Amino acid sequence: MSGPQTDPQEEKPLDPAAERVRRKLVRFMAINLGILFLALMAVVAALVYKAMKSNDTAQMPASMAAPPSGQEPLAGDIVLPVGSRLVSQSLSGTRLALDVELSDGSRSIFVYDTVEGRIVGRFAVRTQ
Repeated sequence: MSGPQTDPQEEKPLDPAAERVRRKLVRFMAINLGILFLALMAVVAALVYKAMKSNDTAQMPASMAAPPSGQEPLAGDIVLPVGSRLVSQSLSGTRLALDVELSDGSRSIFVYDTVEGRIVGRFAVRTQ
């Protein structure tokens, strides 16, 4: 029985020029993999930072938190023009957007700030 046969081409050392090219290629690969790793870590760090920051800003302001038991809830009036009809509403943080159909048939969006207790914007909805 003879041992495993090996290819005589595999055992020959590379000539010096090919060895230099191989070393340059290995160094180039190592540098690029390092840069890729650093870029990936920067993206992961940015995602973690954004996730942590969004949790802080997602908390409801104290003025919108539920009142303690036994205390009166928040109350107030939103004054709209006479004859108007509320079509829809949307709440975002401390701002309330009211879609209102006015008595003349036009529509407007009123932006009400619940902290300040007043309308802070009015936008007419029109077609061109």
